Amino acid sequence: MIRINMFSEADSVKGQGVGSAYNELMRLMRRELVDDFYVTVNRYGKSDLTHYHTINPTYFANSFSPSRGRKIGYVHFLPETLEGSIKLPNFAKKVFYKYVIDFYDRMDQIVVVNPMFIDKLANYGIDPEKVKYIPNFVSKEEFYEQTQEEKNAFRNKLGIPLNKFVVFGDGQVQERKGVADFAKLAQANPDIQFIWAGGFSFGMITDGYDRLKELVNNPPKNLKFTGIVDRNELVNYLNIADLFLLPSYDELFPMSVLEAFSSNTPVLLRDLELYKAIIDGYYVQGRGFAELNAQIKNLSKHPELLAKYKLLSKKASEQYSEENLAKIWHEFYMSQYEIGKKLGQIK
Repeated sequence: MIRINMFSEADSVKGQGVGSAYNELMRLMRRELVDDFYVTVNRYGKSDLTHYHTINPTYFANSFSPSRGRKIGYVHFLPETLEGSIKLPNFAKKVFYKYVIDFYDRMDQIVVVNPMFIDKLANYGIDPEKVKYIPNFVSKEEFYEQTQEEKNAFRNKLGIPLNKFVVFGDGQVQERKGVADFAKLAQANPDIQFIWAGGFSFGMITDGYDRLKELVNNPPKNLKFTGIVDRNELVNYLNIADLFLLPSYDELFPMSVLEAFSSNTPVLLRDLELYKAIIDGYYVQGRGFAELNAQIKNLSKHPELLAKYKLLSKKASEQYSEENLAKIWHEFYMSQYEIGKKLGQIK
């Protein structure tokens, strides 16, 4: 049996997509792939494969141990995708960004969740031949379409009329996520209920913290900020939503979009080049505030369009299903084991 150790602090801070992606993979490994892989977490003993999910300095140090076997790094962000997320002094930013790339370069193999990041990593001097694209996924057991009775019960719990159009978004409250635009869209559509689930996972170093904190404390009347919501509760919000909206300015492969797809909720996104390689055709898009606003108004008045994108969400969820990704991860880990044996990384 192949020994895989996961080094991760991905779920130490609530409300991050990195943690959601890590938990989905761990669930997959322990439920679907237990026959071939023995998985441990944050163990310092001997492993055949060591998979680093976060870039902690202690992990970088232990990557020099020959006991790590073949080292695999998970790329959930690049320096440019941190812009608009956290605010650091220029000196600290340069040091941290260099460290991020040094960590990735230290790995024997890298996994990216968006194929467009292969070229971006190459621009940092990392060999594209050691980069593999494997998309994120979510389990249908966690995110699914509920019955109408369940949807109505949760609306009643929140005090939202059954006939009220609901736009839902989730993620960390930060500049990069387009939360300010989300609030502006709420102001432009006073007859629609807007809900944002998420909080300040990085606290006061969140980029734009003061301005966003003021917005969260004094939102438009038709916008509710829930704060950080447990992942098992998100399915309730996604099911009462007529439309999922993520107006982010930069993303890799947001788990929140996959969770919306899996719940069969229609999706509206800002028009980003990064999405085209992975989910093009499954969602409604808008280039900026005006187009996003026009799409909301149009969709709220045309249920037949919502029905179309509801079906497309279901189709997308089948492509990024747990079953499909189980096969991909199994093949990946097996191939990494064979490469490690051939190169003498695994004794």
